Amino acid sequence: MKLSPIYEQRLAEVRKEGIQTERQNFLRAKFGTLDEELVAIMEPLLALPSEEFALLLLNSSREDLLARFSKT
Repeated sequence: MKLSPIYEQRLAEVRKEGIQTERQNFLRAKFGTLDEELVAIMEPLLALPSEEFALLLLNSSREDLLARFSKT
């Protein structure tokens, strides 16, 4: 059965939103609340492939992540 392009697009969007929500929860679990600085690096951090995101989250401190992804 072939799905309509609009349905497939919406399904992809929902999956992406789910992944982003899941990753935000992982960040909250590691760092507690997401302050302004962490929210500022959220977009590039969430765009990483899953494996890279997981390794960074496990092996990096808050300061490491801010240094790598901050636009200063």
